[in-house]
Amino acid sequence: MKQTLILCAITLVSVGCASGINKDEYNKLVMEAENEIKLANKTGFLWTSTEKSLTESKEAMEAATAATDKTTRESEYNKAMKLAKKALSEAKLAQQQAKDNANPAVHF
Repeated sequence: MKQTLILCAITLVSVGCASGINKDEYNKLVMEAENEIKLANKTGFLWTSTEKSLTESKEAMEAATAATDKTTRESEYNKAMKLAKKALSEAKLAQQQAKDNANPAVHF
């Protein structure tokens, strides 16, 4: 009986302490997005919304970190991840656009 109660207590404490925010995953994603943005900027095809999405992502992550309730924290974290993924995707697409426009082919 004691073992069961101890196990339940440990489980509740670990679940209660989980913040739902994975800062390492977010930081890795942002670093990758920033690198891809630099490459896209060198090609001259960086989209105008890409850096804005990354900035909004960082603001959402700050809000998630500062949030006191779990719902807001998770909502802002999810928003931050979504915007960072969008920025990464746009940067990669801008690079692909530069490659496609480097040697245009005329099709009749």
